[in-house]
Amino acid sequence: MLYDCRTTADRDRGIAAAVEAVKSGELVVMPTDTVYGVGADAFTPHAITALHHARSVTNFVPPPVLVGSRHTLDGLVYSLPKAARELADAFWPGALTLYVEHSPSLQWDLGETGGRIAVRMPLHPVALEVLRAVGPMAVTTANKVGSPAPGTAEAARDQLEYAVRVYLEAGEAHDPAPSTIVDVSGEAPQVLRAGAIPIEKLRDVVPELLAPEA
Repeated sequence: MLYDCRTTADRDRGIAAAVEAVKSGELVVMPTDTVYGVGADAFTPHAITALHHARSVTNFVPPPVLVGSRHTLDGLVYSLPKAARELADAFWPGALTLYVEHSPSLQWDLGETGGRIAVRMPLHPVALEVLRAVGPMAVTTANKVGSPAPGTAEAARDQLEYAVRVYLEAGEAHDPAPSTIVDVSGEAPQVLRAGAIPIEKLRDVVPELLAPEA
């Protein structure tokens, strides 16, 4: 089912349907501040498996985790580094992904994480409303592997079809540039992937930030 979140009534129905679907272990497609993502409850193993199958993934790389609050990050990590806290305070919600060492006590099965996960708080009101209602979600680009990243929920539905329970349409994605990824799990914070937020802006907050390796 596709809901047009650009109208108030459909938005309310769509978000309610998405929340119910996620809590039931099913998949939803929703807008983010980059491209549209397909997501599932991060703590439901069969939903994570369904997420990979929907995208025709064969090598199960742990999906990124999206959160609806900056404070949720504190509950996911064993000890949040100072650089991670400063970057999150400055750029969340937004197109910054933090690669952190997650708490070993978390009851989830995202795959072979090696104890580290990518976490982001997206700057989109629809995504934030869903995330605040359901908690952390495993979310990745809403496309089949090898196909273009969708700029609308309708484009995502053309690829993923009935594998997804709810599609939330909010119009064309505003900024298709990928998020900038910063690894804060080591001794020194380092950019892993250049993206929407330039390294110069990040260094205004964390001057010791290392550039990506060549």
